[in-house]
Amino acid sequence: MTVPEDAVRAVVAGHLCLDLVCRVAAQRVALSPGQLLQIRDTTVATGGAVSNTGLALLKLGVATRLVAKIGGDGLGAVVRQTLLGYGAEVDGVTVAPHGSTSYTIVLTPPSGERMFLHDAGANDGFSADDVRDEFLTGARLFHFGYPTLMRHLYRDGGRGLERLFANVRAFGLTTSLDMSMPDPASEAGQVDWRAILERTLPHVDLFLPSFEEILYMMRRETYLRLQRAGGDLLRPERADLVSDVAGELMAMGPSVVGIKLGHLGFYVRTSADASRLSAHGRWNGRELWSPCYGVDVAGTVGAGDTTVAGFLAGLLRGLSLEEAMNTACAVGACCVEEPDAVSGVRTWEETRDRLQRGWPRRELALPDGWTVAGPSGLWRGPDDEASSPLPRLSTPPAATPPTSA
Repeated sequence: MTVPEDAVRAVVAGHLCLDLVCRVAAQRVALSPGQLLQIRDTTVATGGAVSNTGLALLKLGVATRLVAKIGGDGLGAVVRQTLLGYGAEVDGVTVAPHGSTSYTIVLTPPSGERMFLHDAGANDGFSADDVRDEFLTGARLFHFGYPTLMRHLYRDGGRGLERLFANVRAFGLTTSLDMSMPDPASEAGQVDWRAILERTLPHVDLFLPSFEEILYMMRRETYLRLQRAGGDLLRPERADLVSDVAGELMAMGPSVVGIKLGHLGFYVRTSADASRLSAHGRWNGRELWSPCYGVDVAGTVGAGDTTVAGFLAGLLRGLSLEEAMNTACAVGACCVEEPDAVSGVRTWEETRDRLQRGWPRRELALPDGWTVAGPSGLWRGPDDEASSPLPRLSTPPAATPPTSA
């Protein structure tokens, strides 16, 4: 189904691949020559930010155009047909005739701690030129995911990524950026990501990485030290570290920094400068943390991407920041109820109804300086400037164009 240009509200661009998601019986996986690793319950689905965030937005009722690059091979045909099956607009998915389509093998042991075997394929050749003006026509929001897996964008100090976002910002769209964790031993894992972000974030309105990947990029020594200490990298008692890193990112230019926190939820910090934010409700000067909702987890593939989709859908529909964050966590929770990234995502109405009926959250206790923010279920951070109690969830408003962040 082709989305009419006057109906498009979002463009989701960047990394696209085919995912083979496999369950592994062994608690720990260590590959060695000659070893046979037994897998089961394999699912095949499109993956990457373009698929995960883009298709989730479509399921949430946001008319979305997908922009990516695939190879002219059999895997590429599967990717295209899968996207068409969701009713996605694929005119922006171009084919590199002599390139290969990216794919990922996702190994999920009983612990749920996934491992990835990834071939970047045609994604490595994606450039700013692949985001043509006609793909942006009619849209209000541009979201890009996973430049860490796209060589042309991160090489040469990230000038390709900077050019891409400068072009889109000049076109007049609100811009949003998500990352992924690079392989530390790869070329992408060795580049200076702090320098790339300093170059790119002045052109980004919403920056939405995960805690693990942004800590690796911004504070490599801290990341390695916490890894050596063992256990979960992110713990509630490290909330001040999340806040500190977010503040450092804010200084680079975004109006909104959202950090995905896995099983601990979703953190958002916004600019204190009201002139930079014209969002519905009071978005300026906020620091909030939304805990996860309770679900039976079938798989965590795409949880972060669909959380982003929920947040962006909330922005596009004019929700308050609190409600947009809660909707983000709700969409992410629905995602993990199924083993793949998208099939668990519900419609906008179903998601909001589930929130309205009272959805228990996972317990969360944050350190001194953080306070529970009334009936909304969120926590306020030390730098939150709101003075009034946070509202309960309201009746979902009608869809509206996004604000310019």
